[in-house]
Amino acid sequence: MKGLIWLGSSKADWNTFPESAQDEAGYQLDKVQCGGQPSDWKPLSTVGPGVCELRIRDDAGVFRAIYLATRPEGVYVLHAFQKKTQTTSLHDIRKAQERYKLIPR
Repeated sequence: MKGLIWLGSSKADWNTFPESAQDEAGYQLDKVQCGGQPSDWKPLSTVGPGVCELRIRDDAGVFRAIYLATRPEGVYVLHAFQKKTQTTSLHDIRKAQERYKLIPR
């Protein structure tokens, strides 16, 4: 099982999710850590190769975690946020892109 590597404020942002959304997102990330795929995700190539967006729908809202699972050292969580519009905001994409650049190659 790969460990989680939280970049920037992603862990603190994750901790602002309601407990039910944290539980579901954590369960889905556990699948990723074990080499599987979460139930609801999509590739996010605009951030970088291999980057994916975990999608969580909860009674409290819609939540996202942008991650990279292709590195051998662990699963990098680049950004976690509550989605409030139909499309992912440019601000959230840019934040994930900046953190992606921090990953050692």
